Amino acid sequence: MTYQRRKSSVTRVGNIEIGGNNPIRIQSMGTVDTNDTEGCVAQAKRIIDAGGELVRFTTQGTREAENMKNISERLKADGYDTPLVADVHFTAHVADVAAQYCEKVRINPGNYVDPGRVFKHLEYTDEEYAEELKKIEAKLIPFLNICKEHHTAIRIGVNHGSLSDRIMSRYGDTPAGIVESCMEFLRICKREDFSDIVISIKASNTVVMVTTVRLLVETMDKEDMHYPLHLGVTEAGEGEDGRIKSAVGIGALLTEGIGDTIRVSLSEEPECEIPVARKLVDSIEECARLRAEAEASIEDDTITLTIEEPDWETLQLKAAMAVGALLIDRKATKLVIHSRSYMDTRLTSLSDAILQAARIKFTKTEYISCPGCGRTLYNLQDTIARIKAATSHLVGLKIGIMGCIVNGPGEMADADYGYVGAGRGKISLYKQKVCVEKNIPEEEAVEKLLELINKDMHS
Repeated sequence: MTYQRRKSSVTRVGNIEIGGNNPIRIQSMGTVDTNDTEGCVAQAKRIIDAGGELVRFTTQGTREAENMKNISERLKADGYDTPLVADVHFTAHVADVAAQYCEKVRINPGNYVDPGRVFKHLEYTDEEYAEELKKIEAKLIPFLNICKEHHTAIRIGVNHGSLSDRIMSRYGDTPAGIVESCMEFLRICKREDFSDIVISIKASNTVVMVTTVRLLVETMDKEDMHYPLHLGVTEAGEGEDGRIKSAVGIGALLTEGIGDTIRVSLSEEPECEIPVARKLVDSIEECARLRAEAEASIEDDTITLTIEEPDWETLQLKAAMAVGALLIDRKATKLVIHSRSYMDTRLTSLSDAILQAARIKFTKTEYISCPGCGRTLYNLQDTIARIKAATSHLVGLKIGIMGCIVNGPGEMADADYGYVGAGRGKISLYKQKVCVEKNIPEEEAVEKLLELINKDMHS
């Protein structure tokens, strides 16, 4: 295949532009409490110094949204003018406040107007459904007017794990439903002549993520919309698995020319995400070429990829990027990687990791863990390490480890068990998306999770 980047419109975010012929922008998100000005400023500097071009912080309330002004002023006083992004869930009014102080505001269609999910099937007539859309207009149009006044861009960020009951009831848990959740908001923006928009559709499942973004592009094109796209595999995890999973999903789309800004969501310090994202962006054309060569090699349901790269992490990323789309599209379900610099056992392990990231073959425990943010009220990295140490032998089991409820219950649908932050020092446990124990003290929660798993395994 010949690499050709999708042509999008241009969105201005502070002093940078996203889309069009501009470089693919790299970003990350802070993990400290947004009320902690010193902590946020220090973390933003680390992200920016690593090469981050946008920095996002969660603004779960008015107080956090207003403190974005202080964070911005402190950064600018220290010579940092990188755009700041406010991340808003559940409370539309907070977006109105944040738009006055940030260069961009992210809103989530799954919880911007619709009530919190209870996974209940709702019945609507067409007229009743139209009335629900008017509720979106009533909240969104005043927000867009504030954004126009302050030259603030928006990101309409749909997450597979936080679709509303309304969307799920009408469209089911489908790519079409995820896309429609986005398009409802985009159509209002277009009618209101608001175009400083970036779109994202994220999922922890790479097949869902890639399939849905492709459908979104097709749907937008049909409605003459060409907004820039932000790519990410949410809750990708950490370490090698998180990097490979991100490279499979993000890389599949980048090699098709889709994507104008990316974030690699790792359950690590946020500045660690930036060099990984940079490697993906810098490898696009080479991986598009490798993808074409790998596709030509397919025989007996097997992709054969020959790749030479002295740095092991870079080889992992390039290999995952090159074959991600081929595996997601099931053009083959087996993978053999050749490289003169590494032992066959190491390359076989890499092949298995890529096949697992593409949801084809599970050879180890699958961890769906979020990167954390200011909403996370427990030590995410330590908890992941403890859960991994106790469950890594359970091949094929899927465990979700979520900092808060934004995506937690929804992503549990793709996991066998879930560990979700429910409040300060409190954890709720899930079997798939059903909560089975609520508000467990954090110090007891990992053991309770293991008890739950062991009980089911021996019942």
